[in-house]
Amino acid sequence: MTTAGGTGAEGARDRGARAYRGAGITVSFDARLCRHAAECVRGLPAVFDTARRPWIMPDAAEPGIVAEVVRRCPTGALAYRSADGGTEDPDRPTTVRRTADGRLLVRGELRVTEASGEVRETPRAMLCGCGRSAEPPYCDRSGACGGHED
Repeated sequence: MTTAGGTGAEGARDRGARAYRGAGITVSFDARLCRHAAECVRGLPAVFDTARRPWIMPDAAEPGIVAEVVRRCPTGALAYRSADGGTEDPDRPTTVRRTADGRLLVRGELRVTEASGEVRETPRAMLCGCGRSAEPPYCDRSGACGGHED
């Protein structure tokens, strides 16, 4: 999905995310969206290692495998752009899953209006289900819906 609003590794960088370039894929990370689900670290520790700097090394695995693990990130903090310019296709139809603790995991062709009024186009987001987040509409795990893991 490529839009002016910025999905994929390049658009994410425009919002303040850091891009990690590899030969076959560029991975971006937006720290303000990360909620430490650790899908990346568990899924591909050779690429995603928080004890190392830089912590993302896209060339440590095949680009297709890196993209697969990036798509596991429930918050959209990780994005990618392949060397041929391809980015993540959003799920169709859009899905919304409420976790046991109330967070809303949304996947699809999303336009999320942030508290600042900025519209973010993304294929994934973790939204607050309790209304107590300090970073609405995202769940920041400060309220009742962010207190427990699935």
